[in-house]
Amino acid sequence: MKAAVITFPGSNCDRDLAIAFERAGVQVTRVWHKDSALPEGTDIVGVPGGFSYGDYLRCGAIAAQSPIGGAIRAFAGRGGYVLGVCNGFQVITEMGLLPGALMRNAGLKFVCKPVALRVETTDSVYTSGYAKGAEVMFPVAHHDGNYTIDPEGLARLEAEDRVAFRYVANPNGSAGNIAGVLSPNRRVLGLMPHPERAVDPAQGGTDGSAVFRALAGMMATA
Repeated sequence: MKAAVITFPGSNCDRDLAIAFERAGVQVTRVWHKDSALPEGTDIVGVPGGFSYGDYLRCGAIAAQSPIGGAIRAFAGRGGYVLGVCNGFQVITEMGLLPGALMRNAGLKFVCKPVALRVETTDSVYTSGYAKGAEVMFPVAHHDGNYTIDPEGLARLEAEDRVAFRYVANPNGSAGNIAGVLSPNRRVLGLMPHPERAVDPAQGGTDGSAVFRALAGMMATA
């Protein structure tokens, strides 16, 4: 399996994401935002956390217009897998790959702590390594993690079983306590908490490992 991990000016979790993929046996290529094409043979694109372009305008809005953005949209349009974490969730939402928007936290403060999540569906490769309803711990570190969507859009996500993870105790005001959402074809995941920061006991836990192991296992049997 080959992953392309994107780096924007201000990305600070690209190395963490690359290491999490590599620990699961995935070959990683780092891709600069000014590149206009993804590496040949890419199976999944990882869009990491951080503060792309200093979080000017809406978080992720400038990164969504970068040269590599067109290649990511085309890749997703062909059925490619895309994982956007934290700022990456903001970026791929601004790209139009997922519905809704990430807004300022309801408490108007930066939140940085481990949080409990409930696995809402196992009908995606990203969540297939968990049991439905299981509780896992991933860290969060964001100022604009308040997932916002209109009532009709929220009802559609719920009806289509596209909520991947939900906060047990909502840290940011997200609609429906949503921490992560899936695209209609279930191949794009936007996730505000950081699974890549929960893959080693030294990080305080390994609950995030199942995301990357499942991805690697799927591609190995494809």
